[in-house]
Amino acid sequence: MQRQRRKAQSGAIGSSGAKTKLWGGRFAKATDPAVERFTSSVAVDHRLLVYDLRGSIAHAKMLGKCRIILAADAAKIVRGLQRLRADVERGRLAVDPAAEDVHTFVQQALAKRVGAVAERLHTARSRNDQVVTDLRLWAKDAVVVLVGRVRALQKALVVNGHRYREVMLPGYTHLQRAQVILWPHLLLAYCEMLERDAERLGQLLRRIDVMPLGSAALAGTTLPIDRVFVARQLGFSRIAPNSLDAVSDRDFAVELLASLSLVAMHLSRLGEELVVYASSEFGWVILDESCCTGSSYMPQKRNPDVAELVRGSAGEVYGALVSLLVVLKGLPLSYNRDLQQDKAPLFRATDLVASSLEVMVRLVSTMRPNAVRITAALGDEALYATDLAEALVRGGMAAAQAHRTVGHLLRYCATERRSLGALTKEELLRFSPKLDGVVRQLLNPRRSVDAKQSVGGTSSEQVGRQLRYWQKALAI
Repeated sequence: MQRQRRKAQSGAIGSSGAKTKLWGGRFAKATDPAVERFTSSVAVDHRLLVYDLRGSIAHAKMLGKCRIILAADAAKIVRGLQRLRADVERGRLAVDPAAEDVHTFVQQALAKRVGAVAERLHTARSRNDQVVTDLRLWAKDAVVVLVGRVRALQKALVVNGHRYREVMLPGYTHLQRAQVILWPHLLLAYCEMLERDAERLGQLLRRIDVMPLGSAALAGTTLPIDRVFVARQLGFSRIAPNSLDAVSDRDFAVELLASLSLVAMHLSRLGEELVVYASSEFGWVILDESCCTGSSYMPQKRNPDVAELVRGSAGEVYGALVSLLVVLKGLPLSYNRDLQQDKAPLFRATDLVASSLEVMVRLVSTMRPNAVRITAALGDEALYATDLAEALVRGGMAAAQAHRTVGHLLRYCATERRSLGALTKEELLRFSPKLDGVVRQLLNPRRSVDAKQSVGGTSSEQVGRQLRYWQKALAI
């Protein structure tokens, strides 16, 4: 009985050779070579090999468990797939670039190992649900790696901020000097941005964690599969409830690209900050030589190329997001071959952000503020104008009047080419009787930062509290 069943299942018609396509039974003609090249995706989706093997092993086990194929055949397929996976892990098996896609390659490689029984693997499964299952498995792992690298950069920022926690520098709005802040206050701003990035990625993980396998081409299958069993085997917490949506959904990929775009934007801002501060005009930050490059023509140059490349790569990540949105915007249900275009931008953007995070950890860990140059900048008396206005408010003056009074005072200094600290008592009294005795006291960077006691402010106490929080949160 089993021999008859085996014979029926492995009939000679359409039996696969090494290069037979999964869909070739309907076609009498060979695919045109130009079409073959144009439609091939193996150059991109070869990265899904280990995930395709994982999914195939779980699927084969389910086929045997549910007696959809013979248990012995399922066991033979599983052993063959496990040997393939072991060879991949040892670097002994590479994807054939002539294969149509990674799924076809696995089928062909399995057939070489176990023979005609390999044909039973594709039972109750379409490439439509197979590829998106692979992509979700890959995305789950990618998110874990990305969050780890975000955390590593946060740690680098906190460690650097703690190391140079006494350094003060001008803070900016509109790229104009504004008020004095602490160096770690600046770095912790980026730590906060990265925390939101990590939160978004973590929240996305739940939406990625949905198994499409078992949806087949679009409508499910008449065969008695057990999707819950496969989900448990693959570590999915949920099963896609609608087969049409399952095979065509790429929301998770769009959302991952959107999250990556925000990470890239934050890294680009940090990169810009460091490019500006490391310039000769500022000289506030010294970047370690191990993270700089030189010029092929000008021997004196130490260029912040790492920060520049991180800044520049953000555009490519944004482009990947827009690219996939444009692919998806006009697609009817369910699967369309346009969806083959999802992986290249997703892989490229993920690689860019992952590598950007990695190099920024090195850059931040080794950079140091140039206290000499920064201290010189702290002599700019305009940095203390807001402190002076708030001192007038504390003395009872209305905020708007205090703002005007200090503005008039600074205009007088600019017109007369006088410094605030050099003004006489008589000059100060022209603007307000409350100014005498407070101006010289306030022209002090340490007094300025330590007066900012509001929660989240830049005082040593508040920043110290923030540093301690992050040290504990990041287990530094």
